Amino acid sequence: MSPSERRSEILHLLCEQRHETTINLAAEFGVSERTIRTDLVILSCCYPIETVRGRFGGGIYLPEWFRMESRTLSPEQQALLIKIRETLAGDDLQVMNSILAQFALYWEYR
Repeated sequence: MSPSERRSEILHLLCEQRHETTINLAAEFGVSERTIRTDLVILSCCYPIETVRGRFGGGIYLPEWFRMESRTLSPEQQALLIKIRETLAGDDLQVMNSILAQFALYWEYR
C-alpha cells in the first residue's frame, strides 16, 4: 500500500469511527507510530483532524460535522436548484444539469 493510499484509508477509518489512536492505526496498517504521525500531519493540512495527547481520552479525532461522503443535496437544496434551472438556457442550463446529476439524491433529466 502506498503512502497516499494509506492516508486515504486512515481518513475513511476516522470518518467511520470519529476517534482512533496512533497505536491502533499503526497496527491496522502495519507501519510504525511515527509513520502514522507523519501521515496525520499531512492529512491535517487539508482536513479538520484534531490530535489530543494523553493516555485516557487521547488520540485522533474528526469533528462530528465533517463528512467525506457529503456529496448529496438536501431536498430543499435540490428543489431550489430545479426552480432556478427553469430560468436558464444554453451553457448555464448544461452546467446546472451536471450539478443536479452529480449531487442530487434523485433527479431525472427533464
